[in-house]
Amino acid sequence: MFFKAKQNKFTAALINMSQNLKESADYFAEFKDISDLTAFADKMKEYELKGDDMVHEVIKDLNQAFITPIEREDILQLTNSMDDILDGLENCSSLIDMYSISNTDTYILGFIEAIKECTYEIAKACKLLTTKNLQSIPVIAIKIKDLESHCDEIQRQSIKQLFTTEKDPFRIIQYKEMYESLEDVADHCQRVADILVGVVMKNA
Repeated sequence: MFFKAKQNKFTAALINMSQNLKESADYFAEFKDISDLTAFADKMKEYELKGDDMVHEVIKDLNQAFITPIEREDILQLTNSMDDILDGLENCSSLIDMYSISNTDTYILGFIEAIKECTYEIAKACKLLTTKNLQSIPVIAIKIKDLESHCDEIQRQSIKQLFTTEKDPFRIIQYKEMYESLEDVADHCQRVADILVGVVMKNA
């Protein structure tokens, strides 16, 4: 059994979560006021808390539902994995504030752009769960994998460049943690894509 064309509370919840995720990535990517990094981190925290509320609501609904349109485990994994992305973005914003990383270099910008694109693809896939056009979801998953692989390459280049050019040991520690945290977010995006493909395979 798969989602019917008409949304139910679970499809609506997944779509709403993906929309909140996409909006948070947009805000992260577009933030320019480096004079107030705390405001940036506080806004990202708002998105993260909103996502937490959505997760709690899905768990409550799963506990009360007699029948679910797909396996409960799949709904829960999608919910938690999208929340992992949001948690990761919020953690990165906290690092930017804590370490006063006002210089978002080309590597950080590259990570952020790829992650933002991943969230757009995840939002598309969640909407497709309400349709019968399921063959598009694996295509989206491949695109997310390509973006995650691009982030792997960015990480390799960024760490190499960091140890080659940076002399301040504290900045090395700070930027290395930032690069690794952004790569973790990309990995979470790939996890969502893998779960979506699994849902399609189980319900095709």
